Amino acid sequence: MSEGARGSVRVEQGPKRVRVYLDGELVADTRTPYLVWESPYYPTYYLPASDLRATLIPAGETRHSPSRGDGEVLHVKTATATAERAALRYPDSPLEQLRGLVRLDWGAMSEWLEEDEPVYTHPRDPFKRVDILASSRHVRIELDGITVAESRQPRILFETGLPPRHYIPLTDVRMDMLRPSATVSHCPYKGSAGYWSVDTGQRLHDDIVWIYRTPLPESQKIAGLACFYDEKVDVYLDGELQGRPKTPFS
Repeated sequence: MSEGARGSVRVEQGPKRVRVYLDGELVADTRTPYLVWESPYYPTYYLPASDLRATLIPAGETRHSPSRGDGEVLHVKTATATAERAALRYPDSPLEQLRGLVRLDWGAMSEWLEEDEPVYTHPRDPFKRVDILASSRHVRIELDGITVAESRQPRILFETGLPPRHYIPLTDVRMDMLRPSATVSHCPYKGSAGYWSVDTGQRLHDDIVWIYRTPLPESQKIAGLACFYDEKVDVYLDGELQGRPKTPFS
């Protein structure tokens, strides 16, 4: 592992083959990606400039980072598409490892593959672990003073650096209070989640319940179970009210 010399940025070469596509056209194909922790929660990929297949066109602007230096903003152009301002490079970065690398904007690209499998939202963190355990603990979820879920058979998901999440069978949830939402989120470890809002009769609480109906193979234990934002509801565990987490991540 290599520690960035400035700020809290950490840089490490990853072991996976990474390919990136824009509207079906190959943008990059590398066997030496770099994981860069620009924030403490998850890494992003920086790719060797020599492994890009797309053309990079200077956008005529820079973005400054206290730890990475001045970044040149670039358009990414393939034979059939252009992603404007979708790349950054730091040719004079104080972090020497970054100087020959390019950062592609994750959301501006159409598809990212680690080896031959799609990955969503951000790279998988090699230092993060997800454990899903069956439990007989008594979980009760209360909202506006009303019990909206109660179960003695939750699956508890433990994810490195995040609070435990309690996934509850739908038969233990007040389904009559749930209202479908069009919101969808993605997790590189769990897959794509759909959402519900909760109508307590006093107010509508938007997007505070999610479900992974077809999770990724490593998270199959939570398939079809509902999870509430502990940050926005009252959670009683074995009869004891839990403090609300401060993290916004699910």
